[in-house]
Amino acid sequence: MSTPQTAQPRKLYRPSRGRILGGVCAGIADYFGWDRTLVRVLAVASVLIPGPQFLAYVIFWILMPDERKAFAA
Repeated sequence: MSTPQTAQPRKLYRPSRGRILGGVCAGIADYFGWDRTLVRVLAVASVLIPGPQFLAYVIFWILMPDERKAFAA
């Protein structure tokens, strides 16, 4: 009988590598397992639709921890 493995909880953070502006799109893509380019294209396309998308990006940029802080002991 095998013992159940505990899955590591996923963390939402802005990665140090592969970021273009603030790393928000890269962090969201990594968290959900999506392609980073797809998330970036959707983010840019969403700016063409009326709404608070830019404000939401800035808020995520402030609230999402950097990779170094997310994995600090």
